[in-house]
Amino acid sequence: MEEQIFFELNSVYRDNMRIKGYTFGSGEKSACIVGATRGNEVQQVYICSRLINILGQLEQQNKIKDGKSVTVVPCVNSHSMNIGKRFWSTDNTDINRMFPGYDLGETTQRIAAGVFKNVSNYKFGIQFTSFYMQGSFIPHVRMMKTGFEDIELAKDFGLPYVFRREARPYDTTTLNYNWQIWETKAFSVYTNATDSIDTNSAAEAVNAVLSFLNKQGIIDYNCHEGYISKFIDGQELVNVKTLTAGFFIRYAQVNARVKKGDLLAVIADPYTGEVTDRITSPTNGIVFFHADQPVIYSHTPLYRIIPTDDLI
Repeated sequence: MEEQIFFELNSVYRDNMRIKGYTFGSGEKSACIVGATRGNEVQQVYICSRLINILGQLEQQNKIKDGKSVTVVPCVNSHSMNIGKRFWSTDNTDINRMFPGYDLGETTQRIAAGVFKNVSNYKFGIQFTSFYMQGSFIPHVRMMKTGFEDIELAKDFGLPYVFRREARPYDTTTLNYNWQIWETKAFSVYTNATDSIDTNSAAEAVNAVLSFLNKQGIIDYNCHEGYISKFIDGQELVNVKTLTAGFFIRYAQVNARVKKGDLLAVIADPYTGEVTDRITSPTNGIVFFHADQPVIYSHTPLYRIIPTDDLI
């Protein structure tokens, strides 16, 4: 294993911030795995730490294929993580909205530039990231529709779903988008936790990445190959919102099968306990995402459901 400092930022009142990369094997830049770009992405750092540990063992066993290398960058934003803040601690900007970066720009632009310089020439790019809304997902591989996405290749992770959505203007400054533009096959992997550690979904994500690397001929690793992934387009999902604000009392969990009319949750008045909204499923389907804040604003999306024809 080779440990490198990809970017270092001087700090006046604390130790310097050092973004580290851990490389296994040598030769072709085969795959780069990036963890947390935001300060609350604890699960994403944890997953990378497990991958670093396992890849180190595989390297000792000579199971990294000759002429191949894998690099893991577990954390891009340790300063914000140290104080429990999601975005950059001084100006509240999002590093994952600053790529490919600018080395003479603002702090987060310089961080993004320093990272991208070191991760941009890999054949495959895998990012563990989080959703803009607080909540839980079925573990899945996500990609943007850029014209460079590869749906069939994404199925090699063996996760339950491969999800594609339309790229929006602000997506052009994300790591995933810029990886694709610079001809790296890029994938974002989502698990069902962000600011806490879920060991089960973390293990599923680790296994998915190792299975993918094995299928691409980068490592020699005999593992469970997971699911036959189902492709879903973002436009297919059904969003379920609340009309009122209050306590969010959830009944349907991620991966639950629901029928049209099933009670998913209720919204209760925080002072009186009166139920102000009953959230029911508008379709038969599978719960793909749910919010998990205890208190919800009105008109907030609470669930995203994959519609199905199930009658059972």
